[in-house]
Amino acid sequence: MNLDRLKGLVPDSVIIQLPVVIDKFGAITPLRLSHFLAQLAHESGGFTKAVTIENLNYSAQRMSEVWPNRYAVDPSKKKKMPNELAKKLEKNPVVLGNNVYANRNGNGNEASGDGFKFRGRGYIQLTGRSNYTEFSKFIGEDCVANPELVATKYPLASAAFFFNNSKRLWSTCDHGPDDATVREVSQLVNGGNVGLEDRIDFFHRFFNALN
Repeated sequence: MNLDRLKGLVPDSVIIQLPVVIDKFGAITPLRLSHFLAQLAHESGGFTKAVTIENLNYSAQRMSEVWPNRYAVDPSKKKKMPNELAKKLEKNPVVLGNNVYANRNGNGNEASGDGFKFRGRGYIQLTGRSNYTEFSKFIGEDCVANPELVATKYPLASAAFFFNNSKRLWSTCDHGPDDATVREVSQLVNGGNVGLEDRIDFFHRFFNALN
């Protein structure tokens, strides 16, 4: 693949890392790489550094919308209203992270501090002690002891790891260069169709450039 064709569409800092993604993580065709980059471009706000670390500085209202089963008074209602726990945790990223991610993905309880320590990092938000542990084994560097590496050194590699190991997404990418496949991939990445039009637009821009 001629990666130079992505110049102007993808930051040079990302293009430099793509050979590793292609060789080590299986993004071996223009089709796969285009689907991969489309998801990253949307999830990262166009590859901006700010979103390589999960921002947990939520208001109570936003918490009730993002995690309704935990922080909404009545999760079944269309208009979500924050419960007392949400009000207690709002605008406190450390406490929120430790609460919402406690006892999940290999994390310990709230008191362990794992929730905030292993919050989402990278272009597709690697989250949880167990995922950091598996990624560390694969990449050959201890990202459990130093989680910030996922955001600063491996934001792209951690996303490729997610595609290759966590969701087996490459086989879905191989379905084709069409909007329906972008929808399938999007559902695997974020569990729904949030930002689907944006993801589709990015995909076609990347695919057209690489072909």
